[in-house]
Amino acid sequence: MADEEVPTEEMAEEVEEEEVAEMNVLDALKEVLKKALIHDGLRKGLHECAKALDRRSARLCCLAKDCENEEYKKLIRALCAEGEVSVVMVDSGKDLGAWCGLAKLDADGEIKKAVRTSCAVITDFGEETRALTVLLDYLQKQADGDE
Repeated sequence: MADEEVPTEEMAEEVEEEEVAEMNVLDALKEVLKKALIHDGLRKGLHECAKALDRRSARLCCLAKDCENEEYKKLIRALCAEGEVSVVMVDSGKDLGAWCGLAKLDADGEIKKAVRTSCAVITDFGEETRALTVLLDYLQKQADGDE
């Protein structure tokens, strides 16, 4: 009987590991942005992002796909390419703004009003988390696919 219980416990541990391992890249990005904001390693907006990218202190850049100004996107991509910084494209600038802390919350913790930002740069990830590992693995796979 004891032999039968060991395989079921091992199987339960494997199932838990699979559930934990399936973290969405966007969820990981949200968590990494929040940690960077807490550790004062997040720059938002064109001016702050351009300064961080120009100083080569940027580690990761997030750019909104719905940004209508092509010159803006071209500048950020060029600065990222010059500094060899990975770029993550986000669907909405409002989502990016909310993830960066540019939102007002109601009593329930739901987003009431979010300010849009087209660009955010992480200069300091803060602490090592599983979300950071998931995000960096995704970026590494993306970089390997480009080459």
